[in-house]
Amino acid sequence: MSASTSENKKPRGEAEELALDTDLGWAIRMVSTAFRRVATESVADLPGGARGYLVLVALAGGEPPSQLALAKEVSLDRTVLTYLLDDLEAHELVARRPDPRDRRARQVLITDTGRTRLSQVRRSLAAAEARLLTDLDDQDAEQLRTLLSRVARTAQREAIAPDVADC
Repeated sequence: MSASTSENKKPRGEAEELALDTDLGWAIRMVSTAFRRVATESVADLPGGARGYLVLVALAGGEPPSQLALAKEVSLDRTVLTYLLDDLEAHELVARRPDPRDRRARQVLITDTGRTRLSQVRRSLAAAEARLLTDLDDQDAEQLRTLLSRVARTAQREAIAPDVADC
């Protein structure tokens, strides 16, 4: 065997470590691309598309946040969020009111119309997600969601997450 042939031949363990299907970056890119495609179709009729969906999900979960807190939670620039909220409000999906604790701040609330629309979009998105997760059983799919949420929180906390508006 020549020197060049033996240099190109990797030990079996090292070759397996370098396999594309075990590379985190490749896996995230493939899943992200596929998810973006199915999610975009599912939220296409919602004002603001994926961004609008993220805002409605964030608002559906609890106490009305201020616009600034909401911008941080969904990782959107405050100016971008203002325009998005204008659009969502024009479609009666959200409402804004002065924050009773700080009259200079504005709270954002999801309306009944917004909850109904969010429920419709979630059903469509759930069907799209099911197609993407078809090779996983329910337990594996739940574990994947849990682990990805933990990594996403770390990314958000560490401010290494890109603008999630593209999701």
